[in-house]
Amino acid sequence: MDKTAVLSLFDRQLRRGAASGDPSIRVERHGRLVVVSGESSEDWSAVVWSDLDEETADEEIARGAERLRGLGPHAEWKLYAHDRPADLAQRLVAAGFEPDAEESVLVADLAELGPVPELPAGVEVRAATTPDEVAAIVALQERVFGGGQAVFGRLLERALERDPPWALGVVALADGQPVSAGRVEFNEGSDFAGLWGGGTDPAWRGRGLYRATVAFRAGLARDRGYRYVQVDALPTSRPILERLGFVELTRTTPYRPPTQTVPAQTAGRSL
Repeated sequence: MDKTAVLSLFDRQLRRGAASGDPSIRVERHGRLVVVSGESSEDWSAVVWSDLDEETADEEIARGAERLRGLGPHAEWKLYAHDRPADLAQRLVAAGFEPDAEESVLVADLAELGPVPELPAGVEVRAATTPDEVAAIVALQERVFGGGQAVFGRLLERALERDPPWALGVVALADGQPVSAGRVEFNEGSDFAGLWGGGTDPAWRGRGLYRATVAFRAGLARDRGYRYVQVDALPTSRPILERLGFVELTRTTPYRPPTQTVPAQTAGRSL
């Protein structure tokens, strides 16, 4: 993979040219910033792109802080390691932003990923195509991540109203009970599909279900004509994904705007 070329494509399509198949998602241009926001204060919202230099950064940071403060507890400035100016992270902190955990931006070429790994006896992986199956995913993620997962259930239910859906939940079932799940989002006008919200019941970890749900979601993206799948991965997920063929393009850190409280952990924007 030509990582420089793929990173440039990632920035151009998913950040500067951000779009969504969800009609409830707004994409706004504020000065030199691109801001994505939902219709509810419980939705994830973020500055996803900035085009700044030493002279414009502080003014645009103030503009971004003001916009994010009105978007609820899940709003953030999504800073990438290659963003400019080089001291942008320090400028955000000086303006009152608080960093959260750093994540690796991993990408895989779908032509190079293998099939779904062999599953344990009695386990199947499938897409969630009914409200009841979506509710089962939400219940599992409530057990794995804690509260705040209903918003992602509503996201998946909205997606099922479109043909084809712009997002799908995927669940691993053991004797009919959900034990691992995640979702895939099909980004409009892009070569990239995104994998989000992956989680496995602690009693079922270490049995390959996480890898299986990643591979199944990647297969759905391949079937829809996407070239790449992209993940924001925490350190616990990164080694598994790299063994599957993902490579790191850059790193990203969410910065919470001034006066914002820390939200409960969600299954939102990391795998």
